Amino acid sequence: MFSTKQLASFEHQETPFYYYDMSLLERTLDACSAAAEKRGFHVHYALKANFNDRILQLIQAKGFGADCVSGNEVKKSIETGFKADKITFAGVGKSDKEIRYALAHEIFAFNVESIEEMEVINALAGETGQIANVSLRINPNVDAQTHHYITTGLDENKFGIPNSELEKSAAILRESKHLNLVGLHFHIGSQIVDLNVFKSLCVKVNEWKNWFEERGTTIKVLNVGGGLGVDYKDPDGNPVTDFEAYFDIFDRFLERNSHQEVHFELGRALVAQCGSLLSRVLYTKSGIKKNFLILDAGMTELMRPALYQAYHKIERVGESDQEEINYDVVGPICESSDCFGKEVPLPVSKRGDLIAIRTAGAYGEVMSSHYNLREEIRYVYSDEIV
Repeated sequence: MFSTKQLASFEHQETPFYYYDMSLLERTLDACSAAAEKRGFHVHYALKANFNDRILQLIQAKGFGADCVSGNEVKKSIETGFKADKITFAGVGKSDKEIRYALAHEIFAFNVESIEEMEVINALAGETGQIANVSLRINPNVDAQTHHYITTGLDENKFGIPNSELEKSAAILRESKHLNLVGLHFHIGSQIVDLNVFKSLCVKVNEWKNWFEERGTTIKVLNVGGGLGVDYKDPDGNPVTDFEAYFDIFDRFLERNSHQEVHFELGRALVAQCGSLLSRVLYTKSGIKKNFLILDAGMTELMRPALYQAYHKIERVGESDQEEINYDVVGPICESSDCFGKEVPLPVSKRGDLIAIRTAGAYGEVMSSHYNLREEIRYVYSDEIV
């Protein structure tokens, strides 16, 4: 996984730190761009996955748009060079301050998620005489077949405008002088690995597109969200997601007119595999039936396993011909949920050994915290190792 040069560099690094493979990130971005561009698709990068400056700079340089879910993400996008006309602003709880900031920078569109939000954006745009582009987020009631914490497209999720309110939403849009409907927005969840789920999404998008067009409403953009998963179990065997197969589903099953654009909001699929969390063993400990590795990284550096029992491949870094035993790999935080993996087979390990937690480039660094007064997380980039 790591070269001799990288291993030598790691020996001098204070742990824990995130290691970013910038070459793999670039290969992933290029693969996504090639598969999307040949079909005329537009991709916005979901900043919530990772907003590390170096990561954003490369993504922006490759021509991607930005998908934001907070005012500060909109601000970060603009500061790192993303074009305003390629920025979308989603989220169920946009504040007046955030909306005003996005309006002032004339972003591409707001993905609106409630009737009241439409009314607020219309009023705020009216204060400056602007017309705000909006896309209606519709819950297609498609089960993403993923963890319930990251399922977002069912009728009873907090996201999106309920189907029962679409008639009223359409009427409000017709009456609102400072709103311009540019599209429909859908997002059904995250870490989706069954591509048939996206086929089901296409069927629902087709239905709602036709519903609006039958009522005389022109839809310019079909924003189908993101959610494409990655291989957490075999990151070396599948370092780059199969974007060809993913985009082909939408190319074959999504009905669109010649004037319509198809937009995607991908995050995890672009950045997850390029990141690993590197940590050292502080202590080993044996219980009655358990062996523990206590690391210097914890849930403050990588929250996913504690938050929803997410799996990450855990490896001992460096050569080893020692026998393997099972460890519960845990962190130093004063919470029982501070555990990266249970019964993980690893070579017999000792204090000071380096451990890599893989596929941590998405929802790793961005969810880190100072709980227990932990220090700021550190980073190492592959192209800065000499």
